[in-house]
Amino acid sequence: MKASEIRSTFLKFFESKGHQIVASSPVVPGDDPTLLFTNAGMNQFKDVFLGFDKRPYSRATTSQKCIRAGGKHNDLDNVGYTARHHTFFEMLGNFSFGDYFKHDAISFAWELLTEHFRLPKDKLWVTVYSEDDEAYDIWNRIVGVPAERIVRIGDNKGGRYLSDNFWMMGDTGPCGPCTEIFYDHGPDVAGGPPGSPDEDGDRYIEVWNNVFMQFNRTEDGVMHPLPKPSVDTGMGLERITAVLQHVHSNYEIDLFVALLAAAKNAVDFAAGVTDGTAGCDAASPSLKVIADHIRACSFTIVDGVIPGNEGRGYVLRRIARRAIRHGYKLGARTPFFHTLVHPLAVQMGEAYPELRQNADRIFAVLKQEEERFFQTIANGMEILDGALAALDGAGVSRLDGDTAFKLHDTYGFPVDLTADVCRERDMTVDTAGFDAAMNRQREQARAAGKFKMAAGLEYSGAPTTFHGYEHLSCETSQVVAVYVDGSSVESARAGDDAVIVLDHTPFYAESGGQVGDTGELRNGTSRVVVEDTIRIQADVFGQHGRIVEGEVRVGDRLVARVDAERRARIVRNHSATHLMHKALREVLGSHVQQKGSLVNAERTRFDFVHNAPMSDEQIRRVEALVNAEVLANAAAQSQVMGIDDAQKTGAMMLFGEKYGETVRVLSIGSTKELCGGTHVSRTGDIGLFKIVAESGVAAGVRRVEAVTGDNALAYLQGLESTVGSVAGALKAAPTELTARIGGLQEQLRALEKEVIALKGKLASSQGDELMAQAVDLNGVKVLAAVLEGADAATLRTTMDQLKNKLKTAAIVLAAVDGAKVQLAAGVTADVIGRLKAGELVNFVAQQVGGKGGGKPDLAMAGGTDASKLAGALASVQAWVGERV
Repeated sequence: MKASEIRSTFLKFFESKGHQIVASSPVVPGDDPTLLFTNAGMNQFKDVFLGFDKRPYSRATTSQKCIRAGGKHNDLDNVGYTARHHTFFEMLGNFSFGDYFKHDAISFAWELLTEHFRLPKDKLWVTVYSEDDEAYDIWNRIVGVPAERIVRIGDNKGGRYLSDNFWMMGDTGPCGPCTEIFYDHGPDVAGGPPGSPDEDGDRYIEVWNNVFMQFNRTEDGVMHPLPKPSVDTGMGLERITAVLQHVHSNYEIDLFVALLAAAKNAVDFAAGVTDGTAGCDAASPSLKVIADHIRACSFTIVDGVIPGNEGRGYVLRRIARRAIRHGYKLGARTPFFHTLVHPLAVQMGEAYPELRQNADRIFAVLKQEEERFFQTIANGMEILDGALAALDGAGVSRLDGDTAFKLHDTYGFPVDLTADVCRERDMTVDTAGFDAAMNRQREQARAAGKFKMAAGLEYSGAPTTFHGYEHLSCETSQVVAVYVDGSSVESARAGDDAVIVLDHTPFYAESGGQVGDTGELRNGTSRVVVEDTIRIQADVFGQHGRIVEGEVRVGDRLVARVDAERRARIVRNHSATHLMHKALREVLGSHVQQKGSLVNAERTRFDFVHNAPMSDEQIRRVEALVNAEVLANAAAQSQVMGIDDAQKTGAMMLFGEKYGETVRVLSIGSTKELCGGTHVSRTGDIGLFKIVAESGVAAGVRRVEAVTGDNALAYLQGLESTVGSVAGALKAAPTELTARIGGLQEQLRALEKEVIALKGKLASSQGDELMAQAVDLNGVKVLAAVLEGADAATLRTTMDQLKNKLKTAAIVLAAVDGAKVQLAAGVTADVIGRLKAGELVNFVAQQVGGKGGGKPDLAMAGGTDASKLAGALASVQAWVGERV
C-alpha cells in the first residue's frame, strides 16, 4: 500500500466506526501562542479534553501535520542519523471525548492492524502501564495476545506515574496510562523487545500509542477519576508505512523514495553534474536530511512563517540552512533546495491542497533565503573546516564558543548547524562559550544604542492608574516620582528635562507600536511640556518632557492634559491598522501575519508576512475594504477578560507577544484582536483611509504605510496640486495627461534613435580619417587615438569598423568626458596569439587612473585622469612593438 492509501484507509476505517473525519489543523497553532508548533494530533482538541470547548461530535479521527523541531519536542538533531526521526511527520489519530474507552480503543487498533492492514498477529507486541490491569486483561483475555508478548512498563523515570506508559499533560490536570503497539521485524534485525536492555534497537518498532485519559491529577499528587474518561491515540504515518511496505527505514517508503530522487537530481544539477556521471551518493544521509526538511519548511511557510531571527521564523531558518549545508556537503554550489517544492506538491498535494495552492509562494520564500545563505556558506564552511582541522591536529575535540559565535554572527550559521557539522566529525561545541559571546554582543549593543529615558530607571511605588481610554485630562494627578538624567530626585526646575510619574494619568505610554502621548502638566506655578510618554514598568507610565515654568516636586498635584488633536490622529491611524490587517488577510491570504507596526499622528506603518510586492489592484481592494468598514460607522467595543476567555472569543493573538493573565479584547468593525492601545469610538471617525506606500523591508516581509482623516485629505490635495502643475506644464487637461505623456515618450524614443544614427555616422567618418594614423609594426597596424564626442557604444562600433578595414591590427580608442576617460582596445583574430585586448586596455587604463579587461579580441576600461591620456596613447606603439 502507498502512504496515501494507508492514510485514506485509516480515516475511512474510523469513519465507519462513527468518527468524524476532522481536517488537520495548521502546523502553526492559531489559537495557542504558548505552543511553537503543532506536535501531536491532540493539540487541536486540547480545549475539548480540558473541558473548555465542546464539539458537535464525541468521536474524531485525523491525519495531523506535525513538526518537532523546537522547544520540548525537538527531533531536529536526530534527522539524518536515524531511520525514523523527522522534523515533519503525519500523526494518524482517533479520539474519544467521554465516549468509548479502553475496550473499544484497543479493539479498533487491533482490527485495523490485523484485518485491514493484514499485519501478522504474531508479529505484534504490546506494552501497558504496570498498574493497568484493565488494559492487560483486554489484550490478553479479549483480544487474545499471549502473555509473553504483553510487557508491563513500570515507573521507569524515577517516581510513581513517571513511566513511558503513563501520560500527563502537565504536573496537574488530565492524565492516564497508555498502551503501545510494537511490530517485530524479526531476528535478522538487531534489538530487543520493549522494556528490555536492548529495546533501542530497530527490531521492535512502536507503531501506535493509545492514551487513556482516566484521571485528573491535583497539586497534592492525588489521582481523581475523571467523570468522562477519554481516548487520545497516535500512529505515525511514516512508521506504519515502513512496516506495511516491508522496509526498515521511513526513508525507504514510497513518499520518500520520490523525494530522495528529486533531491539527488537537484543537488547533482547544483553541483554541475549534468553529463550522466554518478553525482552524489543516492544513499547519503544528507539526502535524507534534505528530503525531510523540505516538508517541514514547506508546510511551515504555508501557515505564514518566514525565515527570521526569532521564534518560529528562526526554527524555519535553522531547518532550511541545515538542508542547504547538507546539499553543500554533497557538492551543490548553487541554490537547489527551493526546487524541491513542486516535487513535494506532487507527492502530498492531493491530501493537502494548500501545498499546491501555495507552491509558488513557498518556492519564492525558500529561493530568497537560499540565495542569501549561499552568499556566505563557502566562507563560513572554510572557517569551520579550518578550525576543526586545527583542533583535530591538536587532539582537541571541542570547538570554542567564540568561533561558533563568529560563524553565527558573520555567516548566518545557527549554532546547532555548527554542532551538526562537529557531530559528523566526533566533536562538540562549547555552547556555554557561545552563549557568553552572544551576551557580550548584546551588552555592547545595549551600551552603544540610544535608549529612551526609561532605560535603567528604578521605581518601586504603586502602578499608574490609566484613564486615557475614557478621558484626555486628569484634574488632580499627584506626582509620585521625578527623574533627571536617569536619577530619582525630589524636584526638578525650569530648564530641566525630566521624567515625571503620576498616580493617575490620561497619557498613553508607547506600546504595541502606538507612540506615546504628548501634552502638558501644569498647576498655578509650574508647567511641563510633555514630549513623550514611556513605560518605566509594564504598569508604570512616565511623562517625559521639559519643565518650562516653575518647579515640580514629589507630592505636587498637577492638571494632566493630552494633546487632543494629536491623539485623535493617532487613534484614527491605530483603528485603521486593525481594519487594514484584516483586509490584507482577505486580499493576500491567511498567511499574512503582523511583523511590526508604528502608529503615530502622521501615518500608520504596518509590516507583514508576504513574499511579493502588492499589485495596484490589490492595494485598491484593501483600500475599498477598509473604507467600506469606515462608512459602516460601527461602534468600537472593548472588554477586559482572562487570557483563556479571550482565546475562546476568537480574537487574533500574535505569537511572541507576552500577554498577562488579563487582556483587552478590542472589536472594531468586523475585526477582533487583543490590543491595549487607544482607538476611535466608531469606525466612521477614521474619516478616510488611503495607502501611500508599499515596499519590502526584509526577506518575505512587506511594509504598507497609510494615512487617515485630515492627513489623507492633505495627501490627496497634494496629489491633486501636483497633477495640476504637470497638466499646466504640458498644456493638457488632467484627464489627458496619460495620452500626452505617452506621446512625449514616443517622441523621445524617436529622437534617441536619431542620435544613435548620427553618432554612428560620425564614428564612421572619424574612423576613415583615423585609418591614416595607423602605424605598421611587423605587419600589424597599430592605432591609438581619441574619438571626439563618443560614448561606449560608439567606441565599440568604430572599433569593429576599423578592425574590418585594417585587417591585421591592434587598436586603442578613447573618449573624454571632463576628467573621465572611456577606453576600448581591440585586436584582430589573426594576432590574438601574440596580443590580448584585455592586457592592452589594462596597460593604458593604469596610466589614466583606472583599470579594465575583457575578451581577447575586445576589452573596455575607464579612467579618472584625462590629463595623462595623451602620454598613455603614445605608449601603445612601444607596448605592441615588444610583442610582435
